[in-house]
Parts: sequence; structure tokens; C-alpha cells
Amino acid sequence: MSDTSLSLLDRVRDDVTDEAWQRMAEVYSTLLRAWLLRFEVATTDADDLVQEVLLTVLRELPRFEHSGRAGAFRSWLRTILVHRLRDFWRSRNYRPAAAGGSTWMEQLQQLEDESSHVSREWNLEHDRHVMARLLEHVRPRFEPKTWEAFHRQMFEGQRADAVATELGMPLNSVYVARSRVLSTLRREAAGLIDE
Repeated sequence: MSDTSLSLLDRVRDDVTDEAWQRMAEVYSTLLRAWLLRFEVATTDADDLVQEVLLTVLRELPRFEHSGRAGAFRSWLRTILVHRLRDFWRSRNYRPAAAGGSTWMEQLQQLEDESSHVSREWNLEHDRHVMARLLEHVRPRFEPKTWEAFHRQMFEGQRADAVATELGMPLNSVYVARSRVLSTLRREAAGLIDE
């Protein structure tokens, strides 16, 4: 099974190797931890809860079927996060005060509600975070000039002809560089984030 032929989600689901699972944990641990800290979870408890969420994902992923609907995986992950957090607070018989005067249960309900501001914030942060981690992961697969051509077009908004001139590359090579990196990113991110 080629590392580049399947998305990260497919690799973890189909062949839970240490490398694939480690990659998934690297992509998601920081995001999950940041959201847990918003709910007044102590740092040490947040680390434990991140592990619980990831273990639930590992255990349930073989049964997860992507509906084809935009954001299906991130919604599923958000639901797991909400359930683990709810279980955590209930096990401690503690009701932390949430920001803005709402209760922690109201905040969790907002995170769980697909149409809420909090849920939309999760979606946005999820996609940005995952894309940033995937960019870091795929970058070493490309020659520096190929990556630079991609980066200048996609992130700096430079025109392909200007990039070709500045990097001393044929114009077609600049287009190919962008296409190759985007193709790799799409393949790696399939099922995790939407285009």
C-alpha cells in the first residue's frame, strides 16, 4: 500500500500502522487540546482527554462511513470530543462556568449543534489546522523549487508567469508544480477536510 496513494484517513482506517496512527495523532492532538482548554479543563486532564478522544477515533474509525457530505469526519470528531468532555465533567460532578455567562452544558450543546456559531468556529479552525499540518507533512516530498513555485502562487497570490521569471523556471513547470502539490494535498486530506 503506497503512502501517497491513500488519504491519511484511509491509511489509518484500512491499515492501522504505527506510522499512520502517529501521523493522525500529530495532526489532531494540538487542535483537540486547544478546544478542551476552552472548556476549563486543566492541562493534565486535557492531555488525558486528548488521548481518550484519539483512542475512541482509533476504535470507532473502522465503522465510520463517510457520508460524502461536506465535513462528515470533522463533525464526527467534534461529536466524539463533546461526548468525552461531557463524560469528563459528569464524572467529576463539576459544572464549570462557561464564557459569556452560559453554562458548560449550553456551550457543549452549541459545539454539538451543526448550525451554531461555536460549531462553525470548530469547522473553520479544524480545516485550517489540519491543512497546516498536512502542508508541513507533504512539503518534504517536493524539491524546494517545486514547493516555492506552489507557495508563491497559492499563498502569495503571484501570477504563474511572474513566478516562472523569478525562479528561472519554464512557465509550464510552474503550473505543473502547483498541480502536483495540490494533487498530493487533496489526496492526503481526502475525507478530513473539504476543498
